[in-house]
Amino acid sequence: MAKSNSKRPALSPLEHAVMQIVWSDQPLTGEDVRERMDETHGLKTSTVRTLLRRLEAKGYVTHDIEGRTFIYRATVEQTNVAASAVRSIVDKFCSGSVENLLVGLVDDKLISSERLQELAQQIASAEEEQAKHNKPKRTKRS
Repeated sequence: MAKSNSKRPALSPLEHAVMQIVWSDQPLTGEDVRERMDETHGLKTSTVRTLLRRLEAKGYVTHDIEGRTFIYRATVEQTNVAASAVRSIVDKFCSGSVENLLVGLVDDKLISSERLQELAQQIASAEEEQAKHNKPKRTKRS
């Protein structure tokens, strides 16, 4: 699955509902998606197929064909779509500043400053560990 989706168009609410289903239980047929959406949206098969075609055109899903049946899979991780949505919010409401967003989250008590510091330490540790594994090896010169 691809990791980045920064160039993909945003999902409509209905497309997002389809993607939630695809992410939760892939691979799926269009009929599988329609059945799962039937509980909440009651969509026709043709509508679900249209949504899946749009999602494929936007780069969110791909399909294989087994017999005459299309089998759909996500092409992007759910967390990457979430990150792109956050990036859009940061650009739109925080002048592109992630720091401003984080300050706002602390001010609005969505996260404590202590938890934010813990996360910063975890990120620093992960980066140090990654740097250890990515060090270039030295070669001896004659």
